Amino acid sequence: MNYQQITSHQQLVDVCAKMRQKPAVMVDTEFVRTRTFYAQLGLVQLYDGEQLVLIDPIEIEDLSPLWALLVDTNVTKVLHASSEDLDVFQHYAGTLPTPMVDTQLMAAFLGHGVSEGFASLVNTYVGVALDKGESRTDWCARPLTDKQKHYAAADVYYLMPLYQALEKALAKTQWQAALQEECIRLCDKKRQPKEDSLAYLDIKYAWQLQPNQLAVLQSLAKWRAKEARRRDIALNFIVKELHLWKMARFGIRSVEQMQAHDFDKFEIRYHAQTLITLAKQAEKLPKAKWPQPITRLVDEPGYKAVIKTLKESVQQCADELGFVPEFIGSKKQLNQLISWVWREHKAEDKRPDLAQGWRYTLIGKRLIAMIPSAPVTH
Repeated sequence: MNYQQITSHQQLVDVCAKMRQKPAVMVDTEFVRTRTFYAQLGLVQLYDGEQLVLIDPIEIEDLSPLWALLVDTNVTKVLHASSEDLDVFQHYAGTLPTPMVDTQLMAAFLGHGVSEGFASLVNTYVGVALDKGESRTDWCARPLTDKQKHYAAADVYYLMPLYQALEKALAKTQWQAALQEECIRLCDKKRQPKEDSLAYLDIKYAWQLQPNQLAVLQSLAKWRAKEARRRDIALNFIVKELHLWKMARFGIRSVEQMQAHDFDKFEIRYHAQTLITLAKQAEKLPKAKWPQPITRLVDEPGYKAVIKTLKESVQQCADELGFVPEFIGSKKQLNQLISWVWREHKAEDKRPDLAQGWRYTLIGKRLIAMIPSAPVTH
């Protein structure tokens, strides 16, 4: 396994120009994400069957030749478990690999688990046992060791035979179009950034708060999301989410109260006055601007019976196809479907996964018919 390290812009230009003549390129990234909001890109690996390269994004300032390769529609970009890689590309390049194929999704259409690991699949389809010992390494530290570089190179070198084996197996099934659709949908979701004004909905126990308290939580969570992005610091290293919730729930409006509720000294030193000001402003909002109360689906009358029926139907379908049921309709996707029927009143522009594409054709239409138009009250 011979690989080349790419540390200059000209090397990158030459490599990417050659790779754009190939039908497919294997792609992987190595990154670090501990205290930062965005993943810190440490390495990009590419393999086209001839060239195996490790691109150093710390050494190379201008990565535009790489981004041009990613969006070249004549070249299929192959990744495995691509979700975090896509986040990295969306942040650094402002674009995503097009077209993109994810070998984890390919494997799911062949009956493997939805989160089947790369090493496991390589072992099954290529007959090679990979060493995953460097997966927790600091990819932004320099110099990288030979062991680290070998590990990173192997991730794309063995991705090619895996991709070829999965592609051959999928060609014997009815799922090629569904795979393409699934990969496109994954990318589409990555292009839709979450609104900061909705960040409060991700905070644990937000459903326990009254609308006036939710107004406070919404304001604080929105500020934290903006601050985290602006400073590139992980959300909980700005202010812990529990502390935002406590400010809304217990009416904390002073440094003394923050100390009594065990707020971090750095939270108090850097953000106390901002948090107190925002909370006081949110308290004064008119009722019309308060968020709606959060009603959990699990608390809706009739929910348990509905979700049980849907799960049974998905399980039966999965058994017939040899799929894992979570791939056809996970609990999250089933909840989204119920919510779409009960709360969105089947709005066309808000169709969830199970109400569109291959899932809708396969089972979604049937599942929708099983859901009463409103929660069942007795």
